[in-house]
Amino acid sequence: MKLRDPSSNYWGSLRAYRILAFATGIALLTATTGLIVQDVGNVSSIKTAVGLCWVAHGYLYLAYVIATVNLGIKLRWKLIRMVLVGLAGTIPTLSFVAEHYVTRDARARFAENSDRQAVA
Repeated sequence: MKLRDPSSNYWGSLRAYRILAFATGIALLTATTGLIVQDVGNVSSIKTAVGLCWVAHGYLYLAYVIATVNLGIKLRWKLIRMVLVGLAGTIPTLSFVAEHYVTRDARARFAENSDRQAVA
């Protein structure tokens, strides 16, 4: 009988985090760019679209924070790290940077855990 891989739930959490990090970053970048164009270019016709981008970012950010906490608990992060990674979704382009480092760290931990399980 083949046992289920215990790290599979980690991979699902990492995948959800990565998708939401990119979606949140794109929404924030789009909304920020639209706001700059609207204010600097004095273009009032995009006001509704910019507002919808901010609403989308708000909902995506909430899901991003939940995914961050979920992954952080599974990887046993300290609270300060969870907070900092969560706050990365509020600064344009920083969620992309945070996603890179989180993914690199998580993959290294998953490989380390699977090596330990293979030896045991």
